[in-house]
Amino acid sequence: MSVKPDKVVDLRGYYCPEPIFRATQEIDSMETGQVLEVLADDPAAEADFDRWAKRTGNPLLEVRKEGRVFHFIVRKG
Repeated sequence: MSVKPDKVVDLRGYYCPEPIFRATQEIDSMETGQVLEVLADDPAAEADFDRWAKRTGNPLLEVRKEGRVFHFIVRKG
């Protein structure tokens, strides 16, 4: 699935819990249905974003890894 994000936030270089905290701030400023792409290189980010998406009701549409960078595509629920 390839969805064009409405907003991209680059959180490379940040480690837990900062990527989740900043992603929450970004998605809270968006309209329901809009899509956020988060770039992160924290090794724990994959598990963290999966739990965060389930807990917040913001569907995780896509997760892909390019080198050391994760790309999380999230739709605001």
